[in-house]
Amino acid sequence: MNPFFLLFICLPALEVFLMIKVGGQIGALNTVALIFITAIIGVYLAKLQGIKTLKSGMINLYQNKMPIYEIVSGASIALAALLLIVPGFFTDFFGFMLLIPLTRKVLFKLTLKNNSKPDIKSQSETIEGEIVDNKKDDT
Repeated sequence: MNPFFLLFICLPALEVFLMIKVGGQIGALNTVALIFITAIIGVYLAKLQGIKTLKSGMINLYQNKMPIYEIVSGASIALAALLLIVPGFFTDFFGFMLLIPLTRKVLFKLTLKNNSKPDIKSQSETIEGEIVDNKKDDT
């Protein structure tokens, strides 16, 4: 299925469905207040996690280490902040999951585990041979 279809049609439909269900249980004004509260708390937590990740990355740079985890972590924190700003409960859930360092590490390990499997066909084998010069002298 086309990812743009899922992103622009299915995700907003799911968010509206969840807002209607939650609004039916706790009321419309409480639902709107809950959406604003999750956005404010989420952006604040993203700011705190971002500063912590930046400090950790600077420490790695001072120790002449590549801050690869911090770079990926910073990108996921930015994505989490974006998901938390978008109104809805489904995106808020995934945004908060990306903000928690433990779940972020688990997600990183799962994605790296799936992408780092060596492919037997892609491994290069050394083929030995010799170069033969077939030039004939023009004398």
